[in-house]
Amino acid sequence: MSLVQRLGVVMGLLCLMMQPALAAGDEKKDKALKPDQIKVKITRKLPWVDVNHFGEIIRVMRIQDEDHKLTDDFARTSRPCPPFCIQPMQAAPGVKTVGELELLHFVTHEVKSGKGILIDARMPSWYETETIPGAINLPFIVFTTPSRQRDQVFKLLGGVKDKNGRWKFDNAPTLMLFCNGPWCDQSPRAIRALVKAGYPASKLLYYRGGMQLWKILGLTTVIPSPNLVGDDDEDE
Repeated sequence: MSLVQRLGVVMGLLCLMMQPALAAGDEKKDKALKPDQIKVKITRKLPWVDVNHFGEIIRVMRIQDEDHKLTDDFARTSRPCPPFCIQPMQAAPGVKTVGELELLHFVTHEVKSGKGILIDARMPSWYETETIPGAINLPFIVFTTPSRQRDQVFKLLGGVKDKNGRWKFDNAPTLMLFCNGPWCDQSPRAIRALVKAGYPASKLLYYRGGMQLWKILGLTTVIPSPNLVGDDDEDE
């Protein structure tokens, strides 16, 4: 069982209600397109990226309708602050802030090889509407509130408590965290809590753009997969 699957089991124990993965938008039509038919590419030489989302290959690409505009909650420009205040570029000292291209590289390399985990740090009510392909939901409160569940997650991340009760994460994977966007503090709070608990800042990445910037760029989202794994995945 992979680390992501093990984390999925923990989140199942936390009673998070998830739905089967469905790509938002007309993914079947988009998959039928050939590279030379893509007018709105990710980069000049990159029309799409295929991402493994809980065993299902999701094609991440930009919406091809050049007249498309957001009409959902992420089209809003203003929210009350507090609590929805603009976040600093750096979530915590030593933690690198990344953009969309770095996220795509992360999920197709570090996550694919088992060396990294992409974490949607939002509360389940946000996550259940849609998320970035390849992400697992670990709400920020899992990290900010000491609990048995947090200890379980830390252990699954490779954490070991020393004789003084302090967590050591020498063999932990790199984590990339995101939330709703530059006005959302859920992933920064999770990152600060992880650093405080002893997680190396060098193993933490912050996608500040979050869901809002991801959607503004017309990138593919999914209705999330279950974090629980099937019975056939229980053997290592």
